[in-house]
Amino acid sequence: MTPPPAPGAAASAGAKASAERALAWLHTARFLTTAPTLEFLPPHEHPEIAFVGRSNAGKSTCINTLTQQKRLAFASKTPGRTQSINLFALGKQGIVDAVLADLPGYGYAAVPRQDKQRWQQVMANYLVSRPNLRAVVLLCDPRHGLTELDEILLEVIRPRVEQGLKFLVLLTKADKLNRSEAAKALSIMRLQAGGGEVKLFSALKRQGVPETALLLWQWTHEETP
Repeated sequence: MTPPPAPGAAASAGAKASAERALAWLHTARFLTTAPTLEFLPPHEHPEIAFVGRSNAGKSTCINTLTQQKRLAFASKTPGRTQSINLFALGKQGIVDAVLADLPGYGYAAVPRQDKQRWQQVMANYLVSRPNLRAVVLLCDPRHGLTELDEILLEVIRPRVEQGLKFLVLLTKADKLNRSEAAKALSIMRLQAGGGEVKLFSALKRQGVPETALLLWQWTHEETP
């Protein structure tokens, strides 16, 4: 008789299956709409996850890696030039059960000052007022740490985080860090994230990809009280 799997092995297999389901779900992502300002965003009742970060933090690469699509999120050849909110629907067979919101990268020096200020206001308004925003994913290059604009963003969403908004910091390009640098970056960011989740992420080595996919699935499929 074949012995039953050890409890640890069974739990590991269950976690792997859950992560695979989450990745299959993210693979259903398809373009929904683009909006230059909030007035053009369509109202909907689905939970929305916003991806934010500096223009060079690897946001488009992260979204494309999570959804297993090469060009779902478009990376402009001139960082900071794309200044619209792009929405992507998630769900099988034409059924939408969640939406990803790709917010333009910020902080790029070549963008005119007035455009920076306009977009910062649009993004702040979105993060404060979007009613069905369920989670925010902040992309950060750990070699540079949080910038002033990142810290402003954290302050903007802090009241909503305290009210239950989910928050995740992904330390991108983690493959460029050695083990001690990665441990230090995680420790520092956990102090700065104000209670949010923090994970190392590498599109090249797929580090953190299954764990992030599972977290996004859980956040958008949890039962509402």
